[in-house]
Amino acid sequence: MKLGIMGGTFDPIHLGHLATAETVREIFALDEIIFIPAARPPHKLDKDISDEYSRLTMTLLATQSNEFFRVSDMEIKRKGLSYTLDTMNELYETFGRSTELFFIIGADSLADLSKWHAARELVAKCHFIATTRQGVDVDFSAVEKFFGAAATEHIHRVTTPGLEISSTAIRERVRLGRSIKYLVPEVVEEFILREGLYL
Repeated sequence: MKLGIMGGTFDPIHLGHLATAETVREIFALDEIIFIPAARPPHKLDKDISDEYSRLTMTLLATQSNEFFRVSDMEIKRKGLSYTLDTMNELYETFGRSTELFFIIGADSLADLSKWHAARELVAKCHFIATTRQGVDVDFSAVEKFFGAAATEHIHRVTTPGLEISSTAIRERVRLGRSIKYLVPEVVEEFILREGLYL
């Protein structure tokens, strides 16, 4: 089995996340994409993020129409800091060691991958797919230097649809009373407005 893993705070999940996941699923012939909302990302300890229930619910709502998408609350259940290595190990325990895991990250995260917790062990254990937009160049030389042969074998780069959408901008638009229609799925927009998020 080949599983794609899409992690993040999803605060909120938006059409950019979904389009990226579907593009990667198709290019790499993945059986499923598992969206895993983070409990408390180590790199966002100083950020004010929405409660776990709201982020999990929005992710469930956003992915329900795609038969190849599923959502896991494993990081939320685990509590504490969300380390990707712990998540990968738990996924292997669930699906078996013969499963291939493909962790999807943005091109901006690729530059910081060497700073992740147990980065070399992580890259040796699973594949990473770094998504970039058309015309955006990513310097891969530093990544290759740090990870060596594993960079060539386990880190892949792919161009995805250039949807210029960010969760930060969506939260700001809600705060200012501006429309977020066509930036998030309609069911997510309805949830945000109904629950009064980001006001």
